[in-house]
Amino acid sequence: MYNGILPVYKPRGLTSHDVVFKLRKILKTKKVGHTGTLDPEVDGVLPICIGQATKVSDYVMDMGKTYHAEVAIGVSTTTEDQTGEVLVREPIDASRVTNQTVDDVLKQFDGWITQIPPMYSSVKVNGKKLYEYARNGEEVERPERQVYIQHIQRVTDVTYTEGQAIFEIIVTCGKGTYIRTLATDIGRALGYPAHMSRLTRTNSGGFDMEQALTLEMIQERHDAGTLSDALLPLLYGLKALPIYEVRDNKLAQRIQNGQKFERKHFNVDFEQTLVMYEPETEKVLAIYEVHPSRDNEIKPKKVFN
Repeated sequence: MYNGILPVYKPRGLTSHDVVFKLRKILKTKKVGHTGTLDPEVDGVLPICIGQATKVSDYVMDMGKTYHAEVAIGVSTTTEDQTGEVLVREPIDASRVTNQTVDDVLKQFDGWITQIPPMYSSVKVNGKKLYEYARNGEEVERPERQVYIQHIQRVTDVTYTEGQAIFEIIVTCGKGTYIRTLATDIGRALGYPAHMSRLTRTNSGGFDMEQALTLEMIQERHDAGTLSDALLPLLYGLKALPIYEVRDNKLAQRIQNGQKFERKHFNVDFEQTLVMYEPETEKVLAIYEVHPSRDNEIKPKKVFN
């Protein structure tokens, strides 16, 4: 039985669920889960949690992501990317979309920004996913959301082809950011319709593209009995959280029994969540959180046996 986090390369043409389905067949286990979907036409890093590690998938998703995107200025689409139908086409004035004007506009998208999720997305409104409304030809009011852009930079010169201005950007961002919406908003700031014409996720949850294994490589390593060497421990998926090292066997037992504790018992600064880790066994024992009604107390959120 495998337990750990596996960085997987998702090719274009497969959904994230397709990858999970194929991995369940290869690894012969149902305890496989991804850490944030990639659209079928997007390739890149997809961290997969296996066995006990499925309990930490939410924390891996919270660790941020980096994307390499191509932005096309001059054409907007129904899906905000290259897969949709053309909505508006407007000829580009090359003097208005230059390396300098693009760089100036990108500065507006640094830090916390407001996004309205696209109609073709899995965001729910009134219990129904937006793409379900879109497929029925219905338009509904979409809630604004705050997302964080840690870094955004143009990485190619602006080129002009078929009446569009094309350039590529690198974006490091927090959870819930829609890069295709970012592309359309960049176009709007430049005064033109726009869409995202290509996207690759180069980092997710601290995993880089170079670490990611293809499904074929995973099959080969599984058959050879060497796949466990590629799995990263649960702690890797929790490295963004404060960690308390448990060096007392009796305390470790109490933690694994799910006991509550006073916060002052642990000499680690933390706001809401604390990881209990046993260095001797290299095992994550539990994830604790502040008690909802007693601020001086912590209680187990997840226990790993």
